[in-house]
Amino acid sequence: MLSGLRILDLTWILGGPFAGQLLAQMGAEVIKIEPPEGDGGRKLGLHESRVGEDSGFFLSANRGKKSVAIDLKSDAGLQAFYDLARHCDAVVYAFAPGVPARLKIDPDSLWRINPRLGVAQLIGFHDEPPYADAPAFDLVVQAMGGVMSVTGEAEGPPVRVGYQVADLAGGLYLALACAGVLISGLKQGKGAHAQVSLLDCQLALLTWQAQNYLLAGREPQRLGGRHPVIAPNDIFRCLDGGYMAVSPTGPQFWRSFCEAIGREEMADDPRFATPGLRAQNIGELTAMLSEVMAGRSCEQWHETFFRARVPAGPVYSVSQAIRQPLAEVRGMVETAEHPVSGEPVELLGNPFKYRASRPLAHPPVLGQHTRQVLMEVAGYSAARVDELQRCGAVRAAGRPG
Repeated sequence: MLSGLRILDLTWILGGPFAGQLLAQMGAEVIKIEPPEGDGGRKLGLHESRVGEDSGFFLSANRGKKSVAIDLKSDAGLQAFYDLARHCDAVVYAFAPGVPARLKIDPDSLWRINPRLGVAQLIGFHDEPPYADAPAFDLVVQAMGGVMSVTGEAEGPPVRVGYQVADLAGGLYLALACAGVLISGLKQGKGAHAQVSLLDCQLALLTWQAQNYLLAGREPQRLGGRHPVIAPNDIFRCLDGGYMAVSPTGPQFWRSFCEAIGREEMADDPRFATPGLRAQNIGELTAMLSEVMAGRSCEQWHETFFRARVPAGPVYSVSQAIRQPLAEVRGMVETAEHPVSGEPVELLGNPFKYRASRPLAHPPVLGQHTRQVLMEVAGYSAARVDELQRCGAVRAAGRPG
């Protein structure tokens, strides 16, 4: 898909690196540019790998990349970066808005080096004061982006989405923006710049809930697992203490659902005969279904609904989700060799399925490919790389990458 295209990834921690990994999963050659001390995500979090020193946080978003450690604040390091940029198709970065210009890697500076280079930029809120320097952490962006206001139980406080949805949504949009500037460079022979804001991404994901507010002025509310306009669309506790999510939307699914739970009469019950009536009488419907669903285990209901083709599924834990047979069939857990020890490490797989796709390598150790990339891409001699390493402009791993 993106085979033959080379991207410099200057992002760090999670959202930006996630974008770079998506681009690698689509076939691009992604060169991760890290400071000599490394991406801060390498040491972030409590869950360190059993193999190697990098955290699970880092491993989750940096597969298939090459690591080149460069000190962009040094003249020699900046020149090395420029020499790589001459031979690349796009750059992605996620600095505070004023940082690229201070580092002399803003779009105008890069276009003087490579006029067809695409630049995709991830920021937190906005690129002008007073917002430009405001720290945009995932929790804050979730809060300000509206998602927390519709997440949680009706009578409870706002709740953050259980993973970094603001950071990861920003990464998804950043990867899409990068694909856009790549196309611009290929079709027009001229570099383009696309900017993505974490807050913008969260607001965009509000979609129909925000649109309904704009149309009717009604504020969306927290409803737990319940859907605001579709019924039943909720989570029910089962006999074994597990939870089953059910969403039999549409006449045929509703009738199949009623038959599957042994309550055929509910399909034509005047209180529940239409989607509107089911939503209107959601309290009675929920009470009845809660009693029914409590009569069997989660696994029993799953088998019943699957056979009846009713939209329903168990609420899995993370371990259950990644070990379910369907995840195995889809290749969503892969094994890759650690680049130093050679030991096998399980990693999440590639969500993009295409004929030329291949398993991605284990995330690189810091500076693993510095020597290789500077020699092969920038045309540096081994002596030149050694000189840069001695003066601290670059950091190369102990053996060539």
